[in-house]
Amino acid sequence: MNWWEAVVLGIVQGLTEFLPISSSAHIRVIGPLLPSGGDPGAAFTAIIQIGTEAAVLLYFRKDIARIVSAWLAALAGRNGTDRAARLGKGSPDARLGWWVILGSIPIVALGLLFQDFIEHHLRNLYLTAAVLAIFALVLGLADRIGRKERELTELTAKDAWLLGLAQAMALIPGVSRSGGTISMGLFLGLTREAAARYSFLLAIPAVLGSGLFELVANSGELTAPGGPGIANTILAATVAFGVGYVVIVWFLRIITRHSFWPFVWYRIGLAALIFVLLGAGVLTAID
Repeated sequence: MNWWEAVVLGIVQGLTEFLPISSSAHIRVIGPLLPSGGDPGAAFTAIIQIGTEAAVLLYFRKDIARIVSAWLAALAGRNGTDRAARLGKGSPDARLGWWVILGSIPIVALGLLFQDFIEHHLRNLYLTAAVLAIFALVLGLADRIGRKERELTELTAKDAWLLGLAQAMALIPGVSRSGGTISMGLFLGLTREAAARYSFLLAIPAVLGSGLFELVANSGELTAPGGPGIANTILAATVAFGVGYVVIVWFLRIITRHSFWPFVWYRIGLAALIFVLLGAGVLTAID
């Protein structure tokens, strides 16, 4: 991989991470189409996701600081020393902190339990294309039938658990972390903006944890012959950060006025394109 290919992959990551169209599917498809060819690898993908997650930390810095502060205050008993008070009773921000923690459990547990299977068996492009199309229909259905009237302050522990399970589906390339979480949020009656905001917040522990884990566990993959290299990985992550920040601003603005259906049709079109490229021999299902 050379530097401009790293830039391309960083742009793709930044453009797709927060939209419900699966960044991992795009990286998986575009990597082999570049001159260097080949899947850039799970470690590269996870690390450049840290770049886009840094954009979330910057954009939501005030919200995150408020939520963490309220959560720590509740945990320390400043709002009362009974169990309900420590779990956020009377403090929506403290409760949201607990819901992010609770919602992060499924993806962490399943990711660790099935790590080898995910990295070596779920990266088949036929599966990716099929999942892109199937979950496009799920997103479209959720957007059509969701009540879109609940805000984040109304979330319950059950909601947090279901949203966490939806996020965990993104361990399958093609589902989309934001797409799965947003779809579940819409099914639960959240407004489009509330569902999107929660998907951003919920992704923070998962993405940062995954990136750091991959950095420690598979760092050798980056410097192996034919690997992306450390410098190119950092470059791609930096580009992903800048592009990702712009996408966050744009995405949160348009969803207050428009539906998710353009993303539904895009996913279906991308799935069809992948099947065509596979059939033509341009792409191989497994690298």
